[in-house]
Amino acid sequence: MKELVEFIVKSLVDQPDEVHVVEVQSGSMTIVELSVARPDMGRVIGKGGRIINSIRRLLQVAAAKQGKRVTLELVEDD
Repeated sequence: MKELVEFIVKSLVDQPDEVHVVEVQSGSMTIVELSVARPDMGRVIGKGGRIINSIRRLLQVAAAKQGKRVTLELVEDD
C-alpha cells in the first residue's frame, strides 16, 4: 500500500523528495500517513478534496483485493 501511495503522490508534486509515507498498524486497520512539502499540499488535496479522496478510493480498492482495511491520512508538518 505504501508503494502505491508513494508512486501516485510523487507523480503529482513538484518536490517528490519531500514525500514521506508511513504505514501504521492499528488492530485490523492499516493507517497510511502521507506527508508532503507545504507548497505541494494543495496539489495533493485538490479542489474540494477531489484528488486526496480519489487516492483514498484507489487505496481502498487495492486493499480490498488483498482482504485488508486501510485508510489514508494527510499529515501536516508544522
